Amino acid sequence: MRDIVKKVERGERLTPEDALKLFESGDLLTLGELASKVNEAKNGDRVYYNVNRHINPTNICVNRCKFCAFSRSEGEEGAYLYTLEEVMERAAQASAQGATELHLVGGLHPTLSLDWYLEAIKKIKASYPKIHVKGFTAVEIDHFAKLSDTDVKDVLKKLMAAGLGSMPGGGAEILAEENRAKICPEKISGARWLEIMEVAHSLGLKTNSTMLYGHVESYADRVEHMRLLRELQDRTGGFQVFIPLAFQPTGSEIAKGAQTTGFDDLKVLSIARLFLDNFDHIKGYWVMLGEKIAQLSLAFGVDDLDGTVVEEKIAHDAGATSRASMSRERIEAMIIEAGKTPVERDSLYNVVGGSGI
Repeated sequence: MRDIVKKVERGERLTPEDALKLFESGDLLTLGELASKVNEAKNGDRVYYNVNRHINPTNICVNRCKFCAFSRSEGEEGAYLYTLEEVMERAAQASAQGATELHLVGGLHPTLSLDWYLEAIKKIKASYPKIHVKGFTAVEIDHFAKLSDTDVKDVLKKLMAAGLGSMPGGGAEILAEENRAKICPEKISGARWLEIMEVAHSLGLKTNSTMLYGHVESYADRVEHMRLLRELQDRTGGFQVFIPLAFQPTGSEIAKGAQTTGFDDLKVLSIARLFLDNFDHIKGYWVMLGEKIAQLSLAFGVDDLDGTVVEEKIAHDAGATSRASMSRERIEAMIIEAGKTPVERDSLYNVVGGSGI
């Protein structure tokens, strides 16, 4: 660890070999101290959150990823598809709650056309022009392109013209192809996910990035995943934040009985902060981490806790035991108790408010 500590202190970029050594280390406190210093240099004592609302329009999906407990087939018990009116009801609720963001992500519906999604965004923006629509994973964008018999760039241009403001980072799962094939063989390849993100960035569309960990992947897979993200970020600068997603085993076909440990959660977050030197933000997603580990992560290089969320279905269907939503006041209290300054942001990390502003 001594040589790596010196590299971090000198501001040198860590190599994949360095990152692998950190994953193999049990010295969590040194990792946390290093990550905290790097984060403070970037973000001071600020911790960001936003007031957002998730809308998952359908759980009907042509894919059957082994880790997913959300997807259903048409006609299967529990399958649903919102009408545009139901989407607008949720948008109205979000607006009444003071939301600045709608997070729009769902299953790969076999027949629902791109026009339906374009109409949904147009209706939202017409009624609530100040709400930012963050929507559609790279996997969904690829699906829309196939259904429309067009290319990804054309799909993205149409969505942006309708009012899409940014993209989430879902669908990345694990980019290392061998183990990606074990957990989601029907999903687009890791290379295709990166390609679609690069197209989005070329159009000026900011995106998030994620990594699903704690299933069948190795430490080397995690490092490779982050290396690929870092290389794309070097080229485009289009990623806003990295969000490690702790695997939720309940309801999954992957044979693993336990959730990730708090030790591993904090290790992933701190190493991400050290290795992803060209990312401004690392998010501790409280929905999957739980509130206590998410709060503790603020001492391990994390500067973002996501937001109020409201009605998130995908992680909770998979067994997440966190509450279904969180108030602005509760998030701010968590941040203040950790000795940090809460800052409410919009989807593009512009400051909206917060007790420390």
